[in-house]
Amino acid sequence: MARLKDIVFDSSRPAATARFWAAALDGYAVAPYDEAELARLRAAGITSVEDDPTVLVETTDGGPRLWFQLVPESKVAKNRVHLDVFAQDPEAETERLTALGATVQARHADNTVLADPDGNEFCLFKDD
Repeated sequence: MARLKDIVFDSSRPAATARFWAAALDGYAVAPYDEAELARLRAAGITSVEDDPTVLVETTDGGPRLWFQLVPESKVAKNRVHLDVFAQDPEAETERLTALGATVQARHADNTVLADPDGNEFCLFKDD
């Protein structure tokens, strides 16, 4: 039986979008850059982690990892897949997420649709 390991986002700004999601989700952090990873980037002509074309966001609880990969084209349509996130206080969480760079797309009776800094839509629900 298959298991979910990674969720991969196409991105025009992988490092910035990865930092948004690492800050947005409880228990997630951008994977640290060790010397071997920095050497790999330098060998590819990349001198700053801000220009890393693939950035990993890990979790400590065994949940799926998030990968952000550089793509040349911009997002032009609604996501075919999106994340649903939950919070005890959705209004406070909406304020926190917008301070991190999200934008509110729509408000509904049971959820708020937001977009991350790269334009990927996600839904915020109240945690029951």
